[in-house]
Amino acid sequence: MTTLESNIRRVLDILLPRIRKRQKESSDPIILGITGLQGSGKSTWASMIVSILASEHQLHSITISLDDLYKTHSDLIAQRDKNPDNKLYRTRGQPGTHDEQLAGKFFTDLKEYRGEGELKIPSFDKSKFNGEGDRALESEWPRLTRKPDVVVFEGWCVGFQPLPEALVAEKHTLAIAGKLPINTPAQHQLAHLLEVNDNLKRYCDAFMGPQHFDLFVHIDTDDLRNVYTWRLQQEHKMIETKGSGMSDEKIRAFVDGYMPSYELYLDRLREGLFEDRGRMLKVVLNKERGVERVEQL
Repeated sequence: MTTLESNIRRVLDILLPRIRKRQKESSDPIILGITGLQGSGKSTWASMIVSILASEHQLHSITISLDDLYKTHSDLIAQRDKNPDNKLYRTRGQPGTHDEQLAGKFFTDLKEYRGEGELKIPSFDKSKFNGEGDRALESEWPRLTRKPDVVVFEGWCVGFQPLPEALVAEKHTLAIAGKLPINTPAQHQLAHLLEVNDNLKRYCDAFMGPQHFDLFVHIDTDDLRNVYTWRLQQEHKMIETKGSGMSDEKIRAFVDGYMPSYELYLDRLREGLFEDRGRMLKVVLNKERGVERVEQL
């Protein structure tokens, strides 16, 4: 058994009694959110959790990524062109680059789905348009033909909640003064950070707020600088395997695109997503991505 699998099983040992309890309380699919820093392995965690739940616990489980809910390529380009000064929208990823209507409809349909007919799961093809990506043809989307017991919804900003505008402004000022861990919010205009904050509020209302989850796992670290190390390691491994990939400089710029939201929103998530305690687990990784501790929040 690999260290990663051992860590996931450790977390599942805590989650399983809660999953079973939730099954007794409702016939709706259990929505398990997973969020993790860039390079932390959240997608691997999601897929392994689904595999173990299905193969060892007879729980019909599926995973969907926030990435699969992106806007179409043409809509992403239109948004980028509409906001040429907003560096946060130069690439997909930020709240505002996803199709909120598609996401809201999917999760509403999922809750009501009882296995009659098919339910299509949205899909995004990152290989299209030279890596800019586009929504996959609907005919290519995965399909559900039975009600899932557990739905794992993973994404880099899943679980983030909007902040009061005054607090965003305060953190922006602190970043300019060099008083945040990495100070990346200082690289952006306050108005652009507030626009993302407004988008995040709509996301939380429609499909991504605490009220939309039953259980939650947050993969975190005590030092945000570890994110740069992890993402560089991932890219170097891909270059060894496929022969091509992004340069170290481009990787740092890539991570810089996500870091402002980490510096703005992680503090609140680290306090716990839910008002009632016990439904969220925080998995804290060290620089080598080993689990230092698991906290129940």
